[in-house]
Amino acid sequence: MTAEEWVEAFSRRAGLQPPSPDDMDQILRLASVAAHASERKAAPIVCWVAGRSGKPIAEMLRVGEELTGGDG
Repeated sequence: MTAEEWVEAFSRRAGLQPPSPDDMDQILRLASVAAHASERKAAPIVCWVAGRSGKPIAEMLRVGEELTGGDG
C-alpha cells in the first residue's frame, strides 16, 4: 500500500475526507520545516497542532517558515 493509499484509508476510517495532493505536499513541507528547525519529533507534533488549529495548512506552513526565518 502506498503512503497515499494508507492516508486515504486512515482518513476514511476517521470519518474524514483525505487531504488533497496539494494539502499533502504542504503538510510534508510543514513537517520538514519543523524537523529541520528543531528535532525530528517536532514534525508530527506540529502537524497535529496545525490540524487542531482549524486553520488552512498553507497558513500554518507560513507560520512555520516565519519561525525559521524562511520565506518558502
